[in-house]
Amino acid sequence: MKRWIPHLAQATTDFTIPRLRRLDPLYRDQFDRLLRGPLEALVQGFIRMQQPHEGLALGEENLSEDEIDHTRDITDSMTRFLSREYRDKARTAERAGNTKTYGLVLGTFKVDPDLPTRLQTALFQPGRQYRAYIRFAGPGPRVVPDIEDNGILSIGIKLMGVPGRKLMEDEQFTVDLSGISAPTFTTPNVRENAKLQQQLLLGTPAWYFLNPLDSHYLDMFMQGLYARAYNNPLEATYHSGVPYLYGREKGHNRAIKYALIPRIGQPSRIRRFSDNYLRDAMTRTLARTPVVFDFAIQFQTDPVSMPIENAAVVWSRRASPFITVATLEIPCQRFDYPAQDAFARQITINPWHTLATHRPLGNQNRARRAIYYATSRMRQAINQERHVEPTGDEIFNTGAGNGTDATAADTSTQPRVSQ
Repeated sequence: MKRWIPHLAQATTDFTIPRLRRLDPLYRDQFDRLLRGPLEALVQGFIRMQQPHEGLALGEENLSEDEIDHTRDITDSMTRFLSREYRDKARTAERAGNTKTYGLVLGTFKVDPDLPTRLQTALFQPGRQYRAYIRFAGPGPRVVPDIEDNGILSIGIKLMGVPGRKLMEDEQFTVDLSGISAPTFTTPNVRENAKLQQQLLLGTPAWYFLNPLDSHYLDMFMQGLYARAYNNPLEATYHSGVPYLYGREKGHNRAIKYALIPRIGQPSRIRRFSDNYLRDAMTRTLARTPVVFDFAIQFQTDPVSMPIENAAVVWSRRASPFITVATLEIPCQRFDYPAQDAFARQITINPWHTLATHRPLGNQNRARRAIYYATSRMRQAINQERHVEPTGDEIFNTGAGNGTDATAADTSTQPRVSQ
């Protein structure tokens, strides 16, 4: 197929979507409340019709023969993108995904003090608290005005001071959690993800969805139901999208997905679509009021309708309701320091920074271990930054020019956040 067709599709998408999204404040809240649920159920019905019966037990994975090859292809595409976009142009490198940082803030992850025994694991012990960095970000792969991105937000959480041996050895005391503002991933598996990354490298990601010879219309529709002009990153619900281990019960693995659900009263409104209106909204909110998210888990109760290996399937809330096991509390604070923004770029979020009890599950998660490691190290190499394991005691308001300087500040004289 001639390449001008994918480029025309991409140019049309780039022109149309931001203009349509400017209309979201007029109707989108009502649309989401009334129509998103029924439309999601319809699309999920078609997706489930294509879901094979793999004969797996609860919490059981199924490694495909070509998974390693697809992981290698994705890693190659993303590192080539970083090299072309940043190293070759002598620019400061950003992430290849979840690229634009709206803000890095400090908070506390608090486990429910009355957590029932069956929900207790190594990380989730009643009343346990962990300091946390929380990075709110946009989708990428480039830093663009907020209204021009693809309308899906992301969150990356780094819990600190967590004891126990981790699955990755580059950090010893952290556990990372991540999510996006849609319940499904952009791609169902690594095979399709490799195709998307190739189109991203070619500059035509829209063609991954629109190509009639290899279309992904159902995935596009699912993303479209959640892609919108968000009012404020602190008001979005974030979903893990992929499953994780949650210990064992009666000799069997337990798989979960999780969500971060904001406790908000009256939602804010978009004042104007400035290039960084989402960061501005965060700044206004945290200048006057703390923010709380409920951290809720959803158990896999059926291996067919709640697959481990297909990230396009939403697990039924009716069959398995979410259970709140912790809260993420973000106090009032200022976070718009240059050193803090640099530190947000320097730290790495990888789901394999975790305990074996909470091992990531599924092909997308297995691939993320290698992909995230390789792309983070390339980003740090381009920027000549070292890998750091944060402690939560870093200081950013002393005029330090980068994250490395910030980590050396004296925390006894410079409080990080106000409460």
